[in-house]
Amino acid sequence: MTIPITLTVAGSDSSGGAGIQADLKTFAAFGVYGASVITALTAQNTRGVAGIHQVPAEFVTAQIDAVFGDLEVKAVKIGMVSQRAVIEAIEAGLARWSPAHIVLDPVMVATSGDRLLVPDAIEALRTKLIPRASLITPNLPEAAALLDEQIASSETQVESQGKRLLAMGCRAVLIKGGHGKGAESTDYLFRQAGVVALAAPRIATKNTHGTGCSLSSAIAAGLAKGDDLETAVRNAKTWISAAIAAADRLSVGHGHGPIHHFHGID
Repeated sequence: MTIPITLTVAGSDSSGGAGIQADLKTFAAFGVYGASVITALTAQNTRGVAGIHQVPAEFVTAQIDAVFGDLEVKAVKIGMVSQRAVIEAIEAGLARWSPAHIVLDPVMVATSGDRLLVPDAIEALRTKLIPRASLITPNLPEAAALLDEQIASSETQVESQGKRLLAMGCRAVLIKGGHGKGAESTDYLFRQAGVVALAAPRIATKNTHGTGCSLSSAIAAGLAKGDDLETAVRNAKTWISAAIAAADRLSVGHGHGPIHHFHGID
């Protein structure tokens, strides 16, 4: 049996709820094979991040070349990349291996509020990785940070920011509405052809650790399986909503607990 292979390039979460660990769980839930390139080690739990140990750029390069040199990677998800040198190493690796699909989740702040991206890396993210991405998946604060603007508070402002992010060179932008207000959480998918609004009921739970990581990984998994972009995004949105709704069935930690990646088989 040939199984689609998806690669995550991201940081490790020692508590298992976000980062590499969440990505691999998501890949498994979608029936794809997951490989990983670790960019950083974090000492964290559901209450916060206690420390970050950066992986040297040359070792990130070694991991990328080891994976692509042997495995037929169908899609790549990029998460936490907090150092300029690491971003440059990833850009060079993508140029060497030219994967068909690249989903970039511009992770800047953890669910706990801890900052994960150092300021001098933001410009490298804008100029080196965003132009290579098939899709970027910022939440409302991340979209604002990428543009050096205030967080959008209306649909008109979201649409304006989405179009300017698209102009940075990526093929599509998904601005996530989880940080918004109201009965529905609406994500906006921007492409040159237009904008699609994807709404789902807002779920009241504190257990949302790893939501962004898992959504971008679910989209990458769909692309690896051959879905077109809008189908992959819609399926991922449906799955993540169910994973959040089922999160309170788990009891993990004392802070922001994880979503339930395997709600479909529980």
